[in-house]
Amino acid sequence: MLPAEIFKAYDIRGIVGKTLTPAIVRRIGQALGSVALEKNQRAIAVGRDGRLSGEELADALMEGICAAGIGAIDIGCVPTPVTYFAAHELDCHCCVSVTGSHNPPDYNGLKMVIGGETLALDAIQNLKTRIESGNLSEGKGARRQADVLPAYLERIVGDVKLARPLKIVMDCGNGVAGAVAPELFKRLGCEITPLFCEVDGHFPNHHPDPSKPENLADVIQALATGDAEIGIAFDGDGDRLGVVCKNGEIIYPDRQLMLFAADVLSRVPNGEIIYDVKCTRLLDPWIREHGGKPLMWNTGHALVKAKLKATGAPLAGEMSGHVFFKERWYGFDDGLYAGARLLEILSRSPDANPVLHQLPKAVSTPELNIKMQEGEPARLVEKLKRDGQFPLERTRITIDGLRVEYADGFGLARASNTTPVVVLRFEADDEAALERIQEDFRAALSSVWKGLVLPF
Repeated sequence: MLPAEIFKAYDIRGIVGKTLTPAIVRRIGQALGSVALEKNQRAIAVGRDGRLSGEELADALMEGICAAGIGAIDIGCVPTPVTYFAAHELDCHCCVSVTGSHNPPDYNGLKMVIGGETLALDAIQNLKTRIESGNLSEGKGARRQADVLPAYLERIVGDVKLARPLKIVMDCGNGVAGAVAPELFKRLGCEITPLFCEVDGHFPNHHPDPSKPENLADVIQALATGDAEIGIAFDGDGDRLGVVCKNGEIIYPDRQLMLFAADVLSRVPNGEIIYDVKCTRLLDPWIREHGGKPLMWNTGHALVKAKLKATGAPLAGEMSGHVFFKERWYGFDDGLYAGARLLEILSRSPDANPVLHQLPKAVSTPELNIKMQEGEPARLVEKLKRDGQFPLERTRITIDGLRVEYADGFGLARASNTTPVVVLRFEADDEAALERIQEDFRAALSSVWKGLVLPF
């Protein structure tokens, strides 16, 4: 029997040695190989991040892929976006990144693309069903190695051009981005103050998750004491970007997306820009003012990628830090490439900081979580949709949870697809409006579910 909890909405993820073992990963590899064969694919590229368990699990995965009768291409220890790039560069259209992303060190997982489609939701559950029913191909696929890093670096350096050199602080959090990002940004013309760029799966300095302000403290300190202009940071597998101004202000991903949208729309007029339900409501008017069409969508990198592909949009982004460039790039989330595009834009001004400070900004909370038992978050959100009362609401958006829009802000409650929590976020024109909206949600949440411990 397979642990049901490892089969998440957008990936497979579990605790190494407990819910995620080499034997389980080998079976998943054989299932992935079977699916790939049915889609007339012939090889799957496999990369891994810097976690201690990565090599053993990647080996088990490739054993399973080969056991299905399909080829496995080992591209080594690389950021997740390099693994995505390999599917294009090697013309195999399939790849798996063995990564725990920003999870604790004892976790690992799989992000999967088969036939150009990122596996999510039912496609991931179907892998479990396939394994348990024994519906697996058998054969003897060949395993080989490939080094795609030189092509990846050359592709970005050939595409992104800085108007002037920049001095930057770069924090890789001991994640796998540290093996690639310093060289990339030096080749782009940056002078780097490196922080924790040594790949170390123990993550001895801080957790590799730039969406949490406490993990950017070292960047803020280095900017305050050094002569760098701005700071950037990457998560554990390099597919998300954090940005910090000289004065320590964090530019969260929805504001980064404003900068990217204005730039992309200057070349793709009337383009559609996709963003997830957690993003600021200031994005909609910003995108329209710059000649684009805003489209709010579900949270989740796989779901956003699917929508990007379906709409032909040139750009998408999530509040979590995943940014997807289709214009000039491949449409997958890549923190390193997003960082390069950011510096390209900022290098056109004599000082990057005023450009960032001038982006529209509202009063907002970070992501807040209500911890619950498995299955409870979805039930709570459904009850809130059905019975929650919000006296001053203007609009309800229910594509992913419940987002209540007011004249002066919004409140969001959605069930996480990765952990048993209800995700909350609030934004308003001022502190008084923020408190009023939060009070609305306090009352509504408490009325539909007794005994909740609220984080606000």
